[in-house]
Amino acid sequence: MKNIIITGTSRGIGKELCILFAKQNCNVLAISRKQNNELASYSNITQLSVDLSLDTELTKVSNFIQNKFENQVHYIINNAGAIVNKLFAEITSAEFEYVYKVNVFGVAALIKTCVPFLVKGSHVVTVSSMGGIQGSMKFPGLAAYSSSKGAVITLSELLAEEYKEQQIAFNVLALGAVQTEMLNEAFPGYIAPISPEGMANYIADFTQNGNKYFNGKVLQVSSTTP
Repeated sequence: MKNIIITGTSRGIGKELCILFAKQNCNVLAISRKQNNELASYSNITQLSVDLSLDTELTKVSNFIQNKFENQVHYIINNAGAIVNKLFAEITSAEFEYVYKVNVFGVAALIKTCVPFLVKGSHVVTVSSMGGIQGSMKFPGLAAYSSSKGAVITLSELLAEEYKEQQIAFNVLALGAVQTEMLNEAFPGYIAPISPEGMANYIADFTQNGNKYFNGKVLQVSSTTP
């Protein structure tokens, strides 16, 4: 059985990913500040309440890996995200910093915590956004969110280079519109062509197979604008 860590699992894509991997007989560590009742019915899903914006919370993750995952992690999906939809002149420093704490620093801290346990051939997938792609269409109000999603792309490229000798792969999926609560926060009223379940299927397959073909790459997974 493969051991996988998924963040942002209380709703949307993260929740659907947990269910998919559980049905594939993986051991799933579901990390989110809030728990989901549907996930509690699966014996191979463990929900762990962790605030990724706080470094001190990550000891919960390392303790779990040592005690329950037998010091082995095969996959990580960095799916958690924070968004503030405000014009640049109106967003506070605290709001800007919070978005980066979750979307960038939290991702880096979780990876750093898990690196000692990542096995040969493991794959770290970070969910970014088309808004973080240089040259893509940008939208007012998403300065903190889109710039943070650009930062994790570069971070993943660098980590792929640093850990290629250990055969640990790092890739990024830059998603377009998926019908999630976060999409509604960014684009109220917009109807996306892809469901959380549909995107979860794509991400799950890429997590298990994408590292055979890619390392240090960002793939644009979008059929619409936004």
